[in-house]
Amino acid sequence: MNDPRPELWLARHGETEWSRTSRHTSITDVPLTQAGERSAWELGDRLAGTSFDLVLSSPLSRARETARLAGFGDRIEIDPGAQEWRYGDHEGRTTAQIREDDPDWSVWTHPSPGGESLEQVAARADLLIARVRREASTRALVFSHGHFLRVLGARWMDLPPRVGANLVLDVATVSVLGWERGETPAIQRWNA
Repeated sequence: MNDPRPELWLARHGETEWSRTSRHTSITDVPLTQAGERSAWELGDRLAGTSFDLVLSSPLSRARETARLAGFGDRIEIDPGAQEWRYGDHEGRTTAQIREDDPDWSVWTHPSPGGESLEQVAARADLLIARVRREASTRALVFSHGHFLRVLGARWMDLPPRVGANLVLDVATVSVLGWERGETPAIQRWNA
């Protein structure tokens, strides 16, 4: 039986042209920029020497390529649940552009027409957490996307998914979700 309290390490993918320009990117498969490729290599240096029982990735190429460049390409298992929040009609638009039509819009508080609700994203995060707690003995690593990982961080701590709005996450960063005193889900490191 696996220890029910493994750590979950989060790696956000490297920079893409759309992440650099703050465009909402979910299902559009935008490649890494040269800077994104370099930061993915550097991400590998930061993860070197740490062992993982389970390495997961979003199916989108920017996450898979980040995993490959970081040295985990031969170990990743694709998990469709680790995909970014689906923005529907807001795909490819910046928050400023969306607010031209809806001045109070936020992905955290307003639905995206044709996209996923916050509750749907949280349900996927909960499934990924359950998988990690079921399959990993000591620690797991997931290569994924900004908004999804922010929701995942909130759900790890048994908090409402809306709390993800308060968890800023840059590209090509590492975060560690673990346990306080081995019993309370906690963020051990964020946006490093």
